[in-house]
Amino acid sequence: MRRAVKAVVMGASWGGLNAFSTILAGLPARFPAAVLLVQHQHASADNRLAWLLSRYSTLPVRAPEDKEEILPGHVYVAPPGYHMLVNEDDTVALSTYRPVHFSRPSIDELFFSAGHAYGAALVGVLLTGANDDGSDGLDYIRRRGGHTLVQSPQSSEAPVMPEAAIIKGAAREVLDLERIGPYLADYLVGL
Repeated sequence: MRRAVKAVVMGASWGGLNAFSTILAGLPARFPAAVLLVQHQHASADNRLAWLLSRYSTLPVRAPEDKEEILPGHVYVAPPGYHMLVNEDDTVALSTYRPVHFSRPSIDELFFSAGHAYGAALVGVLLTGANDDGSDGLDYIRRRGGHTLVQSPQSSEAPVMPEAAIIKGAAREVLDLERIGPYLADYLVGL
């Protein structure tokens, strides 16, 4: 049964490239929601993550421009050095506000803004990482009625981030990495 979900937000740090590529490979071409991703990156990093992830996805993958419209069935990757936020008018905002958890882009910043904009029409996914960025934002999504998933610490390259979310009680589901893409496809598309 398809759920009324406008967007899926995902965040990762250490091990994120493998986690994102695994999940995107499991999403069908008719995936009905927008997907917004934050990977911790140094501000001086090449803006190649969207290109790398596009090799694993049937969905269009891009690093968005400020004020770009968020479209269903598209993947948006936060560019290095910018927080990627969601506006209530379904556009992306890129911000150079101070780093959060020593990171810009920050997972919490995306999760808080998307949780505010979409409420129960949002799925939040927190993946592998070596700090607790994302756990507060994921808990906010849960409290706003959104559905929350966390990668199992056992399947994470760095378990600190998922463990922080589990301890906080932010996770409604805890899944091994290989199960997350198929779970999202079933949850939103009913495959």
